[in-house]
Amino acid sequence: MSLDTPQTESRSERLTAHEALQRLEHERASRLTQLRAIGEAGRDAEEQVLSAQKDTIQRVLTEVEAAITRVRDGSYGVCQNCSKPIPVERLEILPYAPLCVPCQRSIP
Repeated sequence: MSLDTPQTESRSERLTAHEALQRLEHERASRLTQLRAIGEAGRDAEEQVLSAQKDTIQRVLTEVEAAITRVRDGSYGVCQNCSKPIPVERLEILPYAPLCVPCQRSIP
């Protein structure tokens, strides 16, 4: 099944709020652990590489926090651009995705 094929999904084909929160909490914990590890290794490792990694992790953490907000306000799983449901397969791979694949591809 293609991730960019629009589908009409029944409630059973979508992640529940509980499942989404579990995935997002796991993502958040992973990113926070990575940030702590970078902070501890910062003195010994190449500062430029660590800075880039830290920026990337911080960006993803911000996206995870935004997804948690969407779960709580009921807009999780809906593309923020076209308002169509984001396929559950995409959310299983990238639980903090704010856009469906076609809309994500259209961003320069």
